[in-house]
Amino acid sequence: MSSHTPVALITGGSRGLGRSAAEHLARQNTDVIITYHSARAEADKVVAHVQSQGRRAAALQLDVGDSSTFAAFADEVKNVLQGWGRDNFDFLVNNAGTALHASIADTTEEQFDEVYRVHLKAPYFLTKALLPLIADGGRIVNISSGLARFSFPGSSAYAMMKGGIEVFTRYLARELGARGISANTLAPGAIATDFSGGMVRDTPQLNAAIAAQTALGRVGLPDDIGAAIASLLAPGNGWINGQRVEASGGMLL
Repeated sequence: MSSHTPVALITGGSRGLGRSAAEHLARQNTDVIITYHSARAEADKVVAHVQSQGRRAAALQLDVGDSSTFAAFADEVKNVLQGWGRDNFDFLVNNAGTALHASIADTTEEQFDEVYRVHLKAPYFLTKALLPLIADGGRIVNISSGLARFSFPGSSAYAMMKGGIEVFTRYLARELGARGISANTLAPGAIATDFSGGMVRDTPQLNAAIAAQTALGRVGLPDDIGAAIASLLAPGNGWINGQRVEASGGMLL
């Protein structure tokens, strides 16, 4: 990794887990580029918060579901970096995502294809497009889900894609090892955010049921995951590589 202040690129950084990761990384002396899909005002708030910590920040629009835009996006990243006197960045966090809650019997091909584009195809080809800009010695964190380990009805398509991400992470670690780049998966458990329409956060019965199945007795909060992502990218954790780290408070142990 470069001797500069590290730079992290976080997809889906305008809200939820990505926003928390950006804020935690800023406190960890890291400059941050976030992407947002449509919530420009929210992204600007994250940028302002990171800058208030004395760090540099930028927000770039990106639809991860449209891989035809990735080459142009990589050029935009390069322009931001050049403005900061850099020609590369250090940390890539593939976080952007959408929810799908439907039984196998009710899942349409259109829904399946959308989840595939956002959760499996996007991390693969976005990472590929950004590889020339990732510094040797850098790190990649891919966000998976506890649902790749345990099964709740209604999550099959989403969880399948996250299972694929976990395999992809191991291959990244293997293929990028010669460049000193590590790759790990962080798998959150159920988190109280606006994800999936705020289902975990706003449904008391579901919230209580998950808390009852979690060793630490509550559902997760965005800060639990933002802190975990920042920890994986902290200076002392560079030897962790090719691993799946679950941050779920001990769900369904």
